[in-house]
This record gives sequence, structure tokens and C-alpha cells, in this order.
Amino acid sequence: MFRWLALALLAVLWLAPGPGRAQLADEALTALTSTSFNSIREGVEALAASGHPRAQSIILALQAGKLFLRGDKVLFIKDEDGSVIEAATGAAADVPASALKPVRVNNAVRGAIDAALGALRLFAPDAAARLQAAEAVFRSRDPAALPALQRAMASEPDAKVKRRMEQAHATALLFLPEAKESDRLAAVMTLRARGDIEARSTLGNLTGQTQAVAEAAATAITAIDRNLQLWSLLQSVFYGLSLGSVLLLAAAGLAITFGVMGVINMAHGEMVMIGAYVTFVTQQAMKAYLPGIYQANLLFAIPLAFIVAGLIGIAIERTLIRWLYGRPLETLLATWGLSLVLQQAVRSLFGASNRDVDTPAWMSGATELGSLTLTWNRMYIILFAFLVLAALMAALRYTSLGLRMRAVTQNRQMAAAMGIRTPWIDALTFGLGSGVAGMAGVALSQIDNVSPNLGQNYIIDSFMVVVFGGVGNLWGTTLGALTLGIVNKFLEPVAGAVLGKIVVLILLILFIQRRPRGMFPLKGRAAET
Repeated sequence: MFRWLALALLAVLWLAPGPGRAQLADEALTALTSTSFNSIREGVEALAASGHPRAQSIILALQAGKLFLRGDKVLFIKDEDGSVIEAATGAAADVPASALKPVRVNNAVRGAIDAALGALRLFAPDAAARLQAAEAVFRSRDPAALPALQRAMASEPDAKVKRRMEQAHATALLFLPEAKESDRLAAVMTLRARGDIEARSTLGNLTGQTQAVAEAAATAITAIDRNLQLWSLLQSVFYGLSLGSVLLLAAAGLAITFGVMGVINMAHGEMVMIGAYVTFVTQQAMKAYLPGIYQANLLFAIPLAFIVAGLIGIAIERTLIRWLYGRPLETLLATWGLSLVLQQAVRSLFGASNRDVDTPAWMSGATELGSLTLTWNRMYIILFAFLVLAALMAALRYTSLGLRMRAVTQNRQMAAAMGIRTPWIDALTFGLGSGVAGMAGVALSQIDNVSPNLGQNYIIDSFMVVVFGGVGNLWGTTLGALTLGIVNKFLEPVAGAVLGKIVVLILLILFIQRRPRGMFPLKGRAAET
């Protein structure tokens, strides 16, 4: 009871003339010199409400372990360089380190520090700082912040910040024993409107409430749980879309080569890996020679990865694949062996350890949509995947190469009889598919470890996507990638990551038994062989 009377006194003293607040500051500083954690906590709360010009500096020093006490009960702040200043005045002091001992803190004091700093920052000139401060007060649930919150709400011009302050005020009010029942019910409705996990936790920790407040809190918790389940489903859909976009990038090139040439290319994952390492090399080169435009490194890495992986793909087709057409088992074994060679070559050049690839500032961070967290890197990858898909479809439909590729896919002998040089179409198709895989490596470098084994993590899933969607059909590949990505993300929380993949594989086998040519079968040589 004494504490709540003290809080009321703090609110009165805040509005009192200068001498009253000065006395409060002196008493708060004296409390910080106590050996009792409870007194130190009350001293932190009183200092935050005192209006002392150095209140924030003193509390920050206490939080950082830099607040020290001399034998005569005088507080000092000791900096990392060894300099010492008097806490109350900020004046430099010549005090030997042996004469000082740190002010101790425990969890209760740390909680009071967080709440006090939040209350002090409620009046910062920056709206973002005030929003962060209101959130800190909300999480502390400390009624000591009520006077500061009331003053801050009265003068807050930003609607979003004011709403967060009202939520913090409601939380603090629920933990104030003297609060009226009507005020508590209004506070419960405020937290119900917020509807996130923090609000649910606050309502779940309420004890000693009247029956009306307890029933309102229980109803609010039920409503918040339903709301959180809905947001959780949307979050799973977003993660599924991002995973599906990654699979689409990795499988799009495979769908082209498999659809046109019927080649089971087990080295396709290594084209993805090469694209990731091209991104790493591009970043290192730009960091050394073009630091002024370093943030645009991915814009340079994308075409470079396409060219490098595409040229390697053409070389592979001309030197290895061209001799194995019509022999799928030998092709599978040869490309599997080639994948091991490429992995070892990368290990020899770059080492076996993971390589760090920076995420540009414009791809970092996240945005909040209700309780849905949308990370910018995955948002950009989803957009990039669909841009690549649109470019591929446009190339296949409107370019001379695309026309010849479609002709070879539908009837190779007829295309050759019409003068199309099918061997070069095979080489260019293999190069196009490998180039797309290289661009997939650029995207994957932003969300996965860049290592010689990067491609192996996606090759099996890529084949699953191609077979499920329909060999050689980009629309089928797109739908298959997004479907498998979303299904994977919904199964993982229930069955776990490994068992979830097993379930997906079993479902895919059952589907292929009913539709062996996938969802969208492609007519022509690739579908008939």
C-alpha cells in the first residue's frame, strides 16, 4: 500500500514547484545508495519522475553497470576510459577506483530501469523514439509510468504513437490496485483491440480481479487467440510463398532443359551454387574497387551470374551432354559425377567454409502488417522470382530462340527438317536453363549459406516441382513450386521439417500414380519419351 501512496505523491510532486521536485530528486539519489534492491528500484522510479536534468544519464549508467558508490553515499559514473564524473552534477571528479563499488541490480531493478527509461523517452523529439518508449513502458507493465504517460498522451500529435501510449497506459492501469473497475474494463478492451501476443500475455497474467474484469479478460483472450491463429495462417502462407519462390527460381531452368532435351541434369544445383559464388566475388570486387555504389552490388551480380552460369552450361552441353542424348541413365550418372567435380573445384578456389554475402540495406529489415511480419529480403525474392518467370515466358513466346525451342520440344525431327539447327538449340537451351539457375543462386545467397553444397539442398525439390507441375511447362512449374512451398510450411509445425518433407514426397508419389505427366502435361517429344 505504501508504494501506491508514494506513486500518488510522485504525480503531485511532478506538478509541484521546483523545490519539491528537487527534494524528490535528492531522495531518489539517496535511495540508489541503499543496499536494498527494493529501495534501489523505488529510487529509479522516483528519479525518473523527479525531472532531474541528469536522470536519464544516471539510469543509463546504472543499466550499463557504470554507476558507482563511494563510502560517503555519493554516486559517481565511471566511463570505460577510466574517467569519473559525479552523477548528480556531471562534474569531473578525481576519485580512486579502490574507493568505489558498483550499485547492484537484480531483475526487479532492471525492470524498473526499462520502465523508467521508457517514461523518460516519451517526450523525445523523434516520433520513432517515442513509439519505442511507449512500447517499452507497455512491456514493463509498471504503474509508476502512469503520470508520465498521462502527460505524454495529452500532448502527443502522432496518432500511431498516441495509440501505443494508450495501450501502455491501459497495461499499467490493470496492475494498479487502486484503479476503478470501469477503468479496468476499458483497459481490457484496449488490449483486446491491440490483439497481439504481448496483449494476450498481459491479460493472462492478471490476478486478483473482480468477476466482471476476469470475465472480460477471458473473453478478450479467446478473441485474441482466434486473431493470432488467423495471423499465424497468413504468416505460414507468406513463408510458403517465399519458399515456393525459391523453388521456382531453382526449378525454372531445370524445367526448360528437362522439357526440351529430356536430360536429367543432376549438376543443375551446382549452377545455382555458381550463381551464389558469382554474387560473393562481385561483392568483394565492388567493395574493393567501387565502394561508392556497393549497395547496388546485386544489380550487377544478377546479369553476371546469368552469363557465367549460362556459358558454363553451354560448355557442359557441348562437351558432355551432347554425347549422351537418348541414354538417360548414363546422363544421370555423368551429371552427378560432374556435380562432384564442380563442388570440389569451388572448394579448391574458395575453401570449404561458408562465405559471407552481405544483404544490401534496401533489402534488410521487415515491415509489420498487424501480427504479420514481412521481411524485405523474402519480399524482394518473391518479386524477383515472378519477374524472372515473366521474362522467361516472354522470351519463349516472342523471340526467335523461343520459337525454335518450342518447335524442337514439340517435334525434333520436323524442326530439323525445317532447317532448325537442333544441336545449337540444345546448347542454347541448356545455357538458358543454367543461366536462370545462376540467377537463382543470387537470390539464395541472401537467405541461405553460400557453400559448395548449396545446390544439393535444392536439386531434389527442384525435380519434385518439375515433375509435379508437368515437365517443360512453366505455368505448371510455378503452381507446383508455390503449392509444395505452402504445403511444406503448413506441415512443418505439425510434423517437423524432416517428417514434413517425407509426407510431401509420399503425397507426390500418390499424385504421380494418378497423373504420371503432372498437373499440366506438355504435348510433344518430352512428354512422350
